[in-house]
Amino acid sequence: MPIPLIIDTDPGVDDAIALMLAVASPEVDLRAVTTVFGNVALTQTTRNAGRVLALAGRPDVPVAAGAARPLVHDRAERAEQWHGGDGLGGHASALPDPAAEPDPRGAVAVMAGVLRDAAEPVTIAPIGPLTNVALLLAVHPELVPRIGRIVWMGGSLGAGNVTGAAEFNAHCDPEAAHRVLTQADVPVTMVPLDLTHRCTAGPDWVAALDAGGSRGHRLAEVVGHYRAAFRTRYGVDAVALHDAVAVLEAIRPGTLRPEGMPVQVACDLGPARGATVPGGEGPAVRVALDAEFDAVLADVLERVGRLG
Repeated sequence: MPIPLIIDTDPGVDDAIALMLAVASPEVDLRAVTTVFGNVALTQTTRNAGRVLALAGRPDVPVAAGAARPLVHDRAERAEQWHGGDGLGGHASALPDPAAEPDPRGAVAVMAGVLRDAAEPVTIAPIGPLTNVALLLAVHPELVPRIGRIVWMGGSLGAGNVTGAAEFNAHCDPEAAHRVLTQADVPVTMVPLDLTHRCTAGPDWVAALDAGGSRGHRLAEVVGHYRAAFRTRYGVDAVALHDAVAVLEAIRPGTLRPEGMPVQVACDLGPARGATVPGGEGPAVRVALDAEFDAVLADVLERVGRLG
């Protein structure tokens, strides 16, 4: 039986690849896509999610908007320099319009509905700030046993990409990250920046995506701004598939090689805010430390290519 899956996302170029990947994978049944502030503002991430699902041929998947700001301190980051002002590299308007308006119940209620209705444990793959997931755990503790696991792209055991200490998704809402990473009721796999930065797709990969059909061509166009940003920042002609790496682990458990360790999140307002630090007391988070990166890249490309 396919694994019931919810993706919580802030599209975002790599989020778009991750959504296409999930749609293309028969191992999972994508029950809902919920959106959160992050790479761009919530209204745009929500519309982007609907557009990508329409492009992927799954306009029937419900989309629901969630948190527009962090739990506590409204100091939300944005990442337009990476993803463009519209979140999809300047190509959002070239994608099909969403087939329906977002579900008026909102993200937490939609996630709760999926959990209630599912006959099997549900995997939740948050690939943005953890605000919606933290709210779900707080508002619906009775549904926590229905969550099979949480697979989050975020955090870093080393240097960050927003500050010297903090990765973007963790820094957007450290309090939410703390809530999710320090609870003991649901297994959490953390797919950190340290790992995803090592999974980079070069020009041959992008060219193969572009040649894979009309949907692949559209997605390759979306990747263009992201690719240029990587050249500017890092001096390399390659893009990191951050969110797609985490979603592949959600689709195919065991793709990544994790190690269990407690993870603390710095929630102060100083320069370490948003840092995810291994050690201390608390439940073990399965932190992905390694993978066969060539195999991951090939798997993502092959699966997305199925959509044509």
